[in-house]
Amino acid sequence: MKFGTKIALALTLCGSQIHASEYDAAMQSFLDGNIRNWATAPEIVSAIQSQNTTTSGFDEAHIIDLDTIWRSEVGSDSTPTITPVLNNAAAEFLRGQVAQMDGMITEVFIMDSVGLNVAASGVTSDYWQGDEAKFTQTYAVGSDAVHFSDIDFDESSQSYQAQISFTIIDPASGAPIGAMTVGVLADGLM
Repeated sequence: MKFGTKIALALTLCGSQIHASEYDAAMQSFLDGNIRNWATAPEIVSAIQSQNTTTSGFDEAHIIDLDTIWRSEVGSDSTPTITPVLNNAAAEFLRGQVAQMDGMITEVFIMDSVGLNVAASGVTSDYWQGDEAKFTQTYAVGSDAVHFSDIDFDESSQSYQAQISFTIIDPASGAPIGAMTVGVLADGLM
């Protein structure tokens, strides 16, 4: 039996969710060795800074309206809110990074200073991440903040995965400008 299969079987026997703390060291190592440097790519930094200029004044009601529109577009033929997030230089950069990871990464997206998606490797279920731990435990905490989710069974990929999220900073000033979330297959972490 392959190592990854053993982990998947063990996770199945333990239930559909494993606490990330059991994998924290592996997730930290994966973050530091594979993905943290993506956050300094000019495509990422400039995309977040540009969107922050637009969205920094948005109130929660407007953000929720945008999120509702996004959700209504998921799976439809007309996606004027989603398309710009998937078709920009930062999204292309993210897809290129995912392709180099040999299937280890299931998704990656970046958020602006209010928690709205800026770029994504694929469609996310919602536009606003600002009310979720991936944002509230990273950008809202500060420059060095990292959040590891629990390991959950993802129905769409039929795999166990965790999300690694961290604050993205402006390389020039060191100030937080947004956050990144990366979905990682659990059996690849061990």
